[in-house]
Amino acid sequence: MTIEEQPEPNPTSDHILDWLEDSVSFLPSFLDDPYGSGDIGCYQWWDQDQDFTCKSANSTDCNSVPVASVLTPSDPALQLSDSSNKRKSPDDPAPGEACNRRRKSQGDAGEEAVAGKKSVGSKKGAGKTTTGNNCNNGNNSKEGRWAEQLLNPCAAAVTAGNLSRVQHLLYVLHELASPTGDANHRLADHGLRALSHHLSSSVSVWPITFSSTEPRFFQRSLLKFYEVSPWFVFPNNISNTSILQILNLAPSQLKNLHILDIGVSHGVQWPTLLEALTRRSGGPPPLVRLTVVAGIDADQNSDTPFSVPPPGDNFSARLLSFAKSMNINLQINKLDNHPLQNLTPNLINSSPDEILIVSAQFRLHHLNHNSPDERTDFLKVLRKMEPEAVILTENNMNCSCSNCGDFSTGFSRRIDYLWKFLDSTSAAFKGRESEERRVMEGEAAKALTNPGEMNEGKEKWCERMRGVGFSGEAFGEDTIDGARALLRKYDSSWEMRIEEKDGCVGLWWKGQPVSFSSLWRLEDTKPNNS
Repeated sequence: MTIEEQPEPNPTSDHILDWLEDSVSFLPSFLDDPYGSGDIGCYQWWDQDQDFTCKSANSTDCNSVPVASVLTPSDPALQLSDSSNKRKSPDDPAPGEACNRRRKSQGDAGEEAVAGKKSVGSKKGAGKTTTGNNCNNGNNSKEGRWAEQLLNPCAAAVTAGNLSRVQHLLYVLHELASPTGDANHRLADHGLRALSHHLSSSVSVWPITFSSTEPRFFQRSLLKFYEVSPWFVFPNNISNTSILQILNLAPSQLKNLHILDIGVSHGVQWPTLLEALTRRSGGPPPLVRLTVVAGIDADQNSDTPFSVPPPGDNFSARLLSFAKSMNINLQINKLDNHPLQNLTPNLINSSPDEILIVSAQFRLHHLNHNSPDERTDFLKVLRKMEPEAVILTENNMNCSCSNCGDFSTGFSRRIDYLWKFLDSTSAAFKGRESEERRVMEGEAAKALTNPGEMNEGKEKWCERMRGVGFSGEAFGEDTIDGARALLRKYDSSWEMRIEEKDGCVGLWWKGQPVSFSSLWRLEDTKPNNS
């Protein structure tokens, strides 16, 4: 499907994102309006006459991912009747009559699912509200989240070896799942694909993701998501303002700035920081070094979500060009396909005359935390680098690996994570179908099948950081005020919570934790005025 037509470019826009070829800024001047978010769609990222069609590496139409194709009829647990392959297309009205005919034969789970389906409307028209979901706003209720009420019992049946119940629930899911529609339908679609993969390991049709898109469409999707959702831009904002604060408080003999980027921003985080550096009273540092530990390009089932760009994407050249236009001496060292486990202080090559700051976002939870404990070992490596500060952002959720529970336990935790993502993107895109939304959701859905999704709650991360010699520090007042101002630009269901005990800043969606950001210094170098 061709990308939805965007508004005409704004000829008066600022030029902050010239680093994206001939593009201009999607973020306003950092100091004039550091937390504003302009309309990304109005800026010219490429020739407007060029036809950008969403192309997948497997040549599958990204708008049509047939759920039937992920089921394996030869597998006893997946042998469905012929009628299951006759589901109407996502653009058709809700299959009320077909569902009604199956109610008596499908049992209680089918009745509950159909009731939930009817309550949320048709697949095509559902979800077009500002909240973009069907559960209560601002509380912990799961009312209306019917997809989970099918997916989690199905995972429990898989764990128990109850093949007849698995077959029955897959049948119902197959009838209700759709790559379009509201968050329930899309969650059912991703969950059905993940369950089918777990049972047969032969799923060959996956949703479109970063690695299967064209570089410019990838850039467009990422920037559009930054415009409409705080999922990533909120921790990026906290990180950037904290870096400025740390730089201003650093000893005068430390003139240069060195940032170790272990994240998923693909360079989008840094233009606003670079511009902010030019507006400091003393001007930018003589040298700004950016060491980027890129994501490992593995395969669909083991990529860290949001970490691997498409082949041919090169944000380094664009960022260097932008820095040059701002008269900033920027050096970028990109470590491609370099496992975090192999990172050493010598590889980073930090010098005594620079301020080293580590920005780690949504990547460290892929390090093993059992045996071997790669997670603690990596934090010890960071400690040996003697950074001025570490800004850590991670998912705030319990682990879903096989060592921390059975398949059904881990699967339900992954489903809960994906629900919050899909529900919030429905609100972000105001219920409209969008190729940009679809590619972001495809990335998030990797969490359902990725064995490396080994999240931990905020308390456990804080315990690990303290255990290797870091001391937590509260974020500065400017950082907190800026984050709060930024969040007001997004859906009212987003919430910021500050933990008085450890100073962490949490991002919450409808009363449920999504992520946390934290600031850490070496225990023996924590400034007295912090």
